[in-house]
Order: sequence, then structure tokens, then C-alpha cells
Amino acid sequence: MLFQSHIGEIASILTAICWTLSALFFQRAGAKVGSLSVNIIRIFLGILFLGVTTFFTRGMFFPMDATPYNWFWLGLSGVVGFFLGDLFLFKSYTLIGSRTSQLIMSLAPMITAIIGWLFLSEILPVKSILGIIVSISGIMIAVAGKKLKLNIPLKGFLYALGGALGQAVGLVLSKKGMGDYDAVAATQIRAIFGFVCFFLLVTFLKRWRRVSLAVKDRTSMKSITLGAVFGPFVGVTLSLYAVQHTHTGIAATLMALVPIFIIVPSAIMFNEKITARQVIGAVISIAGASIFFL
Repeated sequence: MLFQSHIGEIASILTAICWTLSALFFQRAGAKVGSLSVNIIRIFLGILFLGVTTFFTRGMFFPMDATPYNWFWLGLSGVVGFFLGDLFLFKSYTLIGSRTSQLIMSLAPMITAIIGWLFLSEILPVKSILGIIVSISGIMIAVAGKKLKLNIPLKGFLYALGGALGQAVGLVLSKKGMGDYDAVAATQIRAIFGFVCFFLLVTFLKRWRRVSLAVKDRTSMKSITLGAVFGPFVGVTLSLYAVQHTHTGIAATLMALVPIFIIVPSAIMFNEKITARQVIGAVISIAGASIFFL
């Protein structure tokens, strides 16, 4: 009964787990071949994985049965979320680091809830608002430095804020454009538009040689491929399924648990020290997330 009544919330948590894994793999690859190369390759692979899946589940590689309404809103979501949001977020990693960027990204659930209220007339109950506040507080405690102060360049802050806005607006546009349409096919539409945008950007910046070198790097391609499976393929599909079955604000809050889930694996993979502040923040965040299931 819990699984059926909270399927959207469960999908949101699974999304956070997938995005945690993808972030680890993309961080490893991005340090070697650059974030722009990682972005365009990961989305291209995502389109292929999604196409193969829908070929077996729906009998078509591309979402040819989508309506113009689906294409417009999901396409716009792909431009805002897959392209602009991720472009800003990946850039912020290079300027202020992933830890600080994720602190600013923790604003995404509140932004999503506000936009969902204005754009989709979603009114959250008091319990859900409390859950959002508690969960975000835990995330901020876990990823912030001492005294919760951010001594960072304004440009880095704005890029990270752009990532949060891209994620929030992208989710709301996805819910509007998807309706009851298949979540995997909807994800592919978003990915197609995101890929076209990155294709144009790489062409404009004349970076195709860098992308080619990245493709030839076996170690990086292994990380990008695994990241693509957990990111644009399974992760984003789960995120769209989640917003189909719960409020966008609730889904965004549970998806924002990535910096909590990433604490232990990042410590193992990148030899990062786990602090008491991170443990306390993790406990508070999980407590906040659990409120949604009461």
C-alpha cells in the first residue's frame, strides 16, 4: 500500500540515487575531458538508450506518437533543463566546486514549488511545506561550510542559481507537457532538444576536436556511459514519472537529496573527509523526506 500510495515520492528518491551515481561518474570524466564534451556525449548516449527502451516497450525508436503539444512543452523543458540548467551547473562546478554549487542548488525545490503553484495551480498541504523546509535545512547544513557562509565569486553563485532555476522550470514544463504520456518517450523528447542545443554550441565554439578526443579516451567514455545510464536515461525518466504522480515541489525536494547520498561514495572515490556537519545534515534531510510518507 505504501508503494502504491507514494509511488511519486519513491520515484523521486530513486531519481536522487541515480543522479548521485551519475554525478560521481561525470565528475571523474569532466576533470579529464571537460564538461562540454561530457554534456554532449552523455545526452547523445541517453537518446540512444531511451530509443532502444521505447523500441522494445512501445514499438518505436523515436516518440512519433507525441502530439505537437507534447513536443512543444517537453522540447522547451529540454532546452531549459537539459541544456541551460546543466550548462550553468557544470560551469559553476569549475568556479566554486560541486559542494558549494549543491548548496545553492538546494534552493531548487522552493523555486519549483513556487513555480508549480503559479503555473500549475499546485497547492501544497502544510505537512509537505514542513517536509520541504526540514529537508532543505538538512541539505544546507550538510554542504555548507562553517557558519553557513559562502565566500564565493558572484559569477559562480549566479551560474549555480541558473542551474537551480533550470532544474525547477524544466520540471514544471515537463509536467505540463507530459500529462499522461509515456515518461521514457517524454524524456527522449527533452534529450533530443537538449542535444540539438549542445550540438549548436559545440559547433559555434569549434570544440568538436575536444569531443572527438573525449570519445577516444576509453576511461572517460566508460565513466560517461555509466553516468548516462544513471543520468539522462534512468534518472531523468524516473524524475518525469515522479512529477506525474506527485506535486513538483515534493518531487524536487526528494530529488535534492543528492548531496546527502553522495557524501559516502564521494569520500570513498575521491578521498574526501566526512564531517560531523555532513552527518547531522544527512539525518535532518532524511527526517524531512520521511515527513512526506507520514
